[in-house]
Amino acid sequence: MKYRYVKSPIGEVLIAGDDHGLRFIGFPEGKGRIEPQAGWTHSDRSFPDAARQLKEYFGGKRQTFDLKLSPAGTRFQLDVLDALQRIPYGETRSYADIARTIGKPRAVRAVGAANGRNPLPIVIPCHRVIGSNGSLTGFGGGIETKRFLLDLERRHSP
Repeated sequence: MKYRYVKSPIGEVLIAGDDHGLRFIGFPEGKGRIEPQAGWTHSDRSFPDAARQLKEYFGGKRQTFDLKLSPAGTRFQLDVLDALQRIPYGETRSYADIARTIGKPRAVRAVGAANGRNPLPIVIPCHRVIGSNGSLTGFGGGIETKRFLLDLERRHSP
């Protein structure tokens, strides 16, 4: 597994992956922080497209990502991640909305758990999921980071 850091307005974001694609994005703080594991190799030249696209996103110039992704998870978790990728830039959905989207309307809590295990936040936009009452709920990078990302997208939405 190769990794590098990308400077951003929320701090240095870790990106990691292998020949199959990007596998992890880690926040600088919070429960979504990822530390390089034994056997991982640091390379500032790895994942140039991901680094460029993240910088464009943080600069308000990119609304969708075009990257080779390789997240791991159960079939249910991957279905949730797929649904997250369909939430338009600058918009939000509730956990219940995602549960309905994947055809499991009673699995709201399981959707929340799968959302919380998203290995590729930002690129797979789990920050766009909020509580049914409109509240900002837990986020691996912290609520302030979630608020920052949502505000960034609102400012740059068409």
